[in-house]
Amino acid sequence: MIAPTTMTVQVRPRSDARHRLVTESWTTSPPLPVDEYADIYGNPVKRIVAPQGALTLRYDAHCVVPDEADPDPSGAGQAPVEEIPGELLHYTLPSRYCLSDELMSTAWELFGSTEPGAARVQAICDWVHHNLRFQYGTSNPLTTAVDVFRSREGVCRDFAHLAVSFCRAMNIPARYVFGYLPDIYVPIPPEAMDFAAWMEVWLGDRWWTFDPRNNARRVGRVLIGRGRDALDVAMLTTFGPAEFKSMTVWADVVEAA
Repeated sequence: MIAPTTMTVQVRPRSDARHRLVTESWTTSPPLPVDEYADIYGNPVKRIVAPQGALTLRYDAHCVVPDEADPDPSGAGQAPVEEIPGELLHYTLPSRYCLSDELMSTAWELFGSTEPGAARVQAICDWVHHNLRFQYGTSNPLTTAVDVFRSREGVCRDFAHLAVSFCRAMNIPARYVFGYLPDIYVPIPPEAMDFAAWMEVWLGDRWWTFDPRNNARRVGRVLIGRGRDALDVAMLTTFGPAEFKSMTVWADVVEAA
């Protein structure tokens, strides 16, 4: 830091998802007091004032996850707008990175003939998965879903933003989700592990998990945050000058004793 800077950090798993948090530890170097609160979406947030100079943050946790894949949404129907719970309607509207209004005509051209409900959402995930190239360094904090649609490349954050935007353009409530995703029952990729992003979609009378990046039901998701898009659930938000140096993320399987 070139000057004292307030920042918020989201790394702690939520308490209302399929995982169960067992133990956790949080350290800063140098040691700093931390203010903890839940934001308007119920995400656990840590707030600190970072001093001038170098700062290291570390968070470790053990979680228990179900040994089963994400629930299968097949057959879940799409509610008409007039039946969507009022408190969820804002998940059908454009947000900072999910410019669903600009992609509305495109969404209806691509997916208007699909069956409403889970089949339509899966068609969106299929299209995003097969038409975007996963590549680190192809997007930045200003990249929107429209930019991603045009460039046809990005990281999991961008895959999720585009899929969320297409869903909202078709009046399907969708929210951005990020967390940890260990490589359980899947080949280990060559790239270093990172945070993962996916989406949750309201079908029938509940939220369902869809993952346009991996396009598969996975085992072991540990959810950190939910919101309209990545702006609401940024891992790190600074309110002043700061230079990000490096980050290491790990989500490894530990067998029960």
